[in-house]
Amino acid sequence: MIVHDIIRRPLITEKTSIQKEVANQVTFEVDRQANRIEIKKAVEKIFNVNVTGVRTMQVKGKTKQRGRILGKRRSWKKAVVTLAPGDRIDFFEGV
Repeated sequence: MIVHDIIRRPLITEKTSIQKEVANQVTFEVDRQANRIEIKKAVEKIFNVNVTGVRTMQVKGKTKQRGRILGKRRSWKKAVVTLAPGDRIDFFEGV
């Protein structure tokens, strides 16, 4: 699996911004078949940082309704990556 296929996108929310400031943790949406070791290697290679820990969780897709039509959002996988002290990943530099 290619490293850019493993890491789909960073998750930027209020909670993840606080995690980044307090605990030096960054959250990503990752491929559902990727394991912790593959995620760690991908983050280290793409962003050139040292990773000390990876926690993963499966996020179930929500059921949504528009009128009488029921649909379901896709399920996805989330990874919370803990970086070594002194390492940083900046998504919005100079904003």
